[in-house]
Amino acid sequence: MTAAGRQRRESVRMQAAELFEQGIKPLEVARRLRVSDKSAYQWHELWRAGGVGALISRGPSGSRCRLSPRCLEKLTACLEQGPAAHGWVEDQVWTAARVATLIGRKFHVSYSVSGATRLMHRLGFSPQVPARRVAERDEQAVTTWKEVTWDEVKEPGRPAGATSASRTRQASPGGRPKDVPGADAE
Repeated sequence: MTAAGRQRRESVRMQAAELFEQGIKPLEVARRLRVSDKSAYQWHELWRAGGVGALISRGPSGSRCRLSPRCLEKLTACLEQGPAAHGWVEDQVWTAARVATLIGRKFHVSYSVSGATRLMHRLGFSPQVPARRVAERDEQAVTTWKEVTWDEVKEPGRPAGATSASRTRQASPGGRPKDVPGADAE
């Protein structure tokens, strides 16, 4: 969740506390603040047990980032230099696995691939998947196969009008059987 999202959520909880102090019931608080009934009831219980202070956020959940702000700045600079500057010369792609390896090399901190992915998103980068090609690949043979052989072996496709998708529109009431539940509803 973004900082703005956390602020909004905090603001809504404080508004809920004000409404609870006015004696307004949780269902009405949920309606007014456009939140779920469950959230309103949970906030009401917290408010009853600990007042407004119980509704103040304790910060984002989950484990904290294992890199200091200074290390995050250095990591950003490393990512901006590109993979080739750090030994990956075969392509210019930052994969999450490469970023996890880079973090381990530079900062001696272990990150999983999924953790590196989340960290990259947080820093404004997106992990890429490199295109892996077999070194022995014969591009001419692949092109010939696609142009000549594929046309010979592929199954003929369905005509453009023949599909298996069904309509999602409701059937007309006149076409419904009269003895099924809901037949009298219009």
